[in-house]
Formats: sequence, structure tokens, C-alpha cells
Amino acid sequence: MKRKAPEEAVRGLAKRQATDSSIESRFGVDILSKDTLDRYAKDYAGSQPYKHAVVRSLVDDKLLRSVRKEIIDNIHFTPKETDIYKIHQSGDLANLSGLPETALKKLPSLLKLRDALYSPDFREWIATVSGSGALSGQKTDMAVNVYVPGCHLLCHDDVIGSRRVSYILYLTDPNTPWQPSWGGALRLYPTDVKLDKEGKEYKVPRPEFDKVIPPQWNQLSFFAVQPGESFHDVEEVYHRTSAESTEDGGRVRMAISGWFHIPQEGEGDFEPGLEAKLAEMSSLQQLQGQAEQFDEPQLEWQDAKGPDIAKNAGDDEDVELTEDDLQFLLIYMTPMYLTPDTVEELNELFEEESTLQLANFLSKRIAPRLMQQIDSDAVNRDFKTSLPPYKHRYKYLSSSSTQRPPPVASKDDPYGDVLLNFLPSLAFQKWLSLATGLTLKRSAVLARRFRKSLDYQLAQGYSGDEPQLEYTLCITPSTGWGGDETENAEPGPEHSNSNGDVNGSDGKQSSDDEDNVGGYELYMAGDDDDDASDAGSDHGVTIPSGTGAGNRRSSKKADPAVYQAAQDDEDDGILFSNPASWNTLSIALRDKGVLKFVKYVSKKAQGDRWDFTGCVEVLDDGENEDAASEDVEEEEFNGFAD
Repeated sequence: MKRKAPEEAVRGLAKRQATDSSIESRFGVDILSKDTLDRYAKDYAGSQPYKHAVVRSLVDDKLLRSVRKEIIDNIHFTPKETDIYKIHQSGDLANLSGLPETALKKLPSLLKLRDALYSPDFREWIATVSGSGALSGQKTDMAVNVYVPGCHLLCHDDVIGSRRVSYILYLTDPNTPWQPSWGGALRLYPTDVKLDKEGKEYKVPRPEFDKVIPPQWNQLSFFAVQPGESFHDVEEVYHRTSAESTEDGGRVRMAISGWFHIPQEGEGDFEPGLEAKLAEMSSLQQLQGQAEQFDEPQLEWQDAKGPDIAKNAGDDEDVELTEDDLQFLLIYMTPMYLTPDTVEELNELFEEESTLQLANFLSKRIAPRLMQQIDSDAVNRDFKTSLPPYKHRYKYLSSSSTQRPPPVASKDDPYGDVLLNFLPSLAFQKWLSLATGLTLKRSAVLARRFRKSLDYQLAQGYSGDEPQLEYTLCITPSTGWGGDETENAEPGPEHSNSNGDVNGSDGKQSSDDEDNVGGYELYMAGDDDDDASDAGSDHGVTIPSGTGAGNRRSSKKADPAVYQAAQDDEDDGILFSNPASWNTLSIALRDKGVLKFVKYVSKKAQGDRWDFTGCVEVLDDGENEDAASEDVEEEEFNGFAD
């Protein structure tokens, strides 16, 4: 949350607002008139998918041009990147009045704009149009966000603390009109009302937006913050293609973003206890817990195709690959990974690191056919779209379904063959058990396609009491993802990678790297259990964010935004990473609280990210099977549903 202005600064602001008769002149012609107010109130009331308004020419043009120049000349921007956004952001501008006199002299127009936006007249105008109720004149909350090509902000609802109305005032180049094809639009998501078994209603956003509001110079967009409803994102600002004109001003989407808050203590409309009540209504609190039953995909556990290899977990008999197992696996796997020496070496590496990364995993009998099938867009299967979008969005197929029998793979369908026959097989599960030294039980397998300029998986924790084995077989045929050197690597355990290498280099990825197209899968250390109990709207995170997406992490150690800041002797919290690549298998043992995400795939990527991903229950050999079975029931919705 933004810090509150010092008491003396608040008094100074109130005095200026009470005595400054020029407030109305700082707005566009007739903006504060009754006719204009009535027109926008009518438009707001009829807007969809939820109530919002778009105001053209809000501010006096001369004043706003001066504001833009002051920002460019005097305000420093910091590049920031997490699982949910990539932006350049100013510091907190709420406390402009508390700046030293020398600094204030450089920002007189920005100060005038801030005072106008939070003046009694304009707050009343916003409250009347939106029907939001009274708005605070004490608690100001604003920052300047700059989106250059590649920057984006994914789906969220802005529900944090005392926020009542969200707003965005665009400061794009007034002399170079912004083109919708450049991206950068505010996009609003509709919601569906779903009922649980007790008939309780939940609002769940659809995976696709249905309202697009492109940026425009001197345009204000605003909406009331509503738990479970005000879901929105900021479209990626797209890189210029070779066929497009270079006269686009660099495509710099600059905007002042902020919130109007509920009245604070000491203000006439202050309501004791209202902020606590709003916190209880937080949409993320609402949609967690029972509402996870509406997440798609749900985790679909299935036994391996063959006898359960965990049934003799208490016996001394070891898991062994039979001759039939080996012949089956040779169809799919590079032979080297099936030799006893290699399996033993993998086991030793996994015991030390709890991770493996194996290049050229699929055999030459199936890999070329699979690449051709994906390259030619011949994966003819009924993909579904995951939801809700504030957790993830991608296309998916499950290897098992409680709703319908899985489609049968043919010889001409290597994609279906790997998904339906190889990965769920008893033989592959036996090999996983030998390579990791773990006793494994049921598994769940998912095929995913992350479409460029659309898809991602935001950071979610794993809450199971026992560790879970997870693997991802990345089958992305395009290049340019930052890990391309693995494509021509010889198979073998020497290509295991557990050093947090995002770009195949040193594990530190610059957040302002224009060549970063995303698509990497990343495991990170989560918050301490004590911190996690204070979840609120953002899972216990506390670093302020002026994007509206909330605070993503609680410490520098585990902040996904600090790829570029960590020094060699610092722990940046990255446990394991997997850049999109062709024919690479990564394996990780995931403990409780460990976060995982797949970074949004930029439109600049040369293709979509394709993978198969699976999770396998790990049996604690020290426990009896009955106790383990009870744990399984409690963990039913862990894994993909996270």
C-alpha cells in the first residue's frame, strides 16, 4: 500500500485546495459541468462487462503537456519484472508535497495536476459518475508507469486495502497519436456466476477479455474497485515489425495510474471499520478455498498403465525395468538415458540437487515426427482454455478425463502418442523412480500450449505436506527463447541444469532485456509459513506496486523482479528454471511453499511454447500406505489447480 502523506503535507494540500480558484481551469472545457457529469454518469451506468468510464480531453492540454515534459526531464524510472508484469515505474508520487523545495520547483505542473485530481470538486465528480461513495482527499495514491515494447500487466482486480476507484490518465506522445495495433490497451474481463454444492455464489472471470480500451493522449479511464468483478489487464506493447513505419515515437505508453480511497480518519465521511470490511470482501480471499473447484484444469490423478509400483513400497524388492519395459521405452526415449550407468548418475545428481535437466530426451524415432507435427500445426485435438485468468491462461489437454474417455493416439499422431501412451505408462514411471530414487504413486499429465501475446501461468505455491515430483517435457520447436544452446547438445546427465539459469547463462535475467520473450518456467523460494498466514489479497506479499497488480513478494531474496539486481554472493530465491526449448526434460522435487510460474509469452516470440507437464505423488517409505492414502485425499486440488 502507498504511504500516507505526512500530517503537515495534508494540511498544506487542504489549504491549497480550499483557496485555489483555478482548479476548474486545470481541466478540459466543461469537464466539471453538470451536463458533462450527467452524460458520463449515464454512459457509466450502461457500460459492460462491468461499469467503467472513458473521458476524453480530461485535463487542460497545455497543463498536461507541461506535466509530461516535467516527468521526462525530472523523474527516474526503474525497470521491474515479476511473473505478472514487466514495466518501468516511477517512485510513489503520493507525497509530492513532502518533497524538498528544490525538487518541487522542478515539478510545478505535476503538483497542480495532483491537486486537481484529488480536489473536492473532481472527487465529487468521480464519486457521482461511478456511484462509489465518498472519496478521500487525504490519501492520494499515484505513480507514473511507462510501458515500452515488451511491457505488459496481466489479469488482476486491484482489490487491495482501502481502494475504491481505479484510474489511468494517459500521457502518450500528443504529437504522435497512439495506434491500437501497437497494443498497450486496457482490457476488461467479464465474469460468470457459479454455484458451489451449497448454492453459494462465486464470480469467476472468463479466460478472455471482451472490452478493449486503447491508450489516447489526455484520456482518463476509471472504474470502481469491486471484489470478484473488476478484473482487467494491460495489453503488451508490441515491438515494431519490419513492415511497420518507424515513425511511432518508440511506442512509449506513459500513464499516471492511481486510486481514490475511502475517506480516512478525520475526514467528514469516514466510516469506522469500513476498511476492515472491504478487506473481508477481497476477491482473492473469496475465490480461494472452495472456489478452487471452478479452476480449470483440475488435477486428474491416474494410476500408471500397469500394476501400481508403490504397492510393494514396504518390501525390500527394488523397482526394475523388465525387457518389455525397455523395448517400450526405446520407442520414445534416447537410448543413453536407459543405460544403467546413466540412470545411476542421474540418481546421484538428483539426490544432490533435487533437480535434473536432460537434453534431447525423446528418441530420434519420434522427435522428428513430433516437431513436424507441431511445426505444421497438425495437432488436431480439442484443446480447452485454462481459467481463472488471474491465475493462468493457456490451452491444455489432459491424458485422463473423468468427463470423457481420452482420444486414442494413432501412428500418425506422435503428440497424442506421447501424451496418452508414453508419459502415463508404468514403464516411464518406473524409469522416473529409478532416476530419482523415489517411490512414486499416482500421476497427472497435462499437455500445454502457451500462445504468444496471450498466455502465462502466474506464481502459485504448492501446499501439500509431502514433496511432489514434477516434470516438464518442453517441446517448443521455435528458437530465440534464451536456452537455444541446448538444442544441439549431446544427451547426457552433464546437461542437467539446477543453477537457476533463466537464459542459459548465469541465472540473472535483466528485467529490461528487450530480447526477453518470456516463456520460461521458474521455481522460486516462497514466503515463510509465518508470513503466509497474512495472505490478504496477494498471498502475504508486501513490496508496494503501483501497477494495481498488488505486491508480489515479501523480500528481495525471493522477489522475481530482482533478476538483474542480485550479485554473485546473493541468494535471489531462484531454485530452478527451464527456458522454452526443444526436447528437454526437466525434473524437480517440489516442497511445500515453493512457487512456480511460466512467464507470459511475448508477441515477439518466434512461436508458441509447447510442453507436457506432470506431477507424481511421492510415497514416504517411512509411513504406512494407509496414512499416505489419507494425505492424498487432502491434497486433491494441489498441482495444476494451483
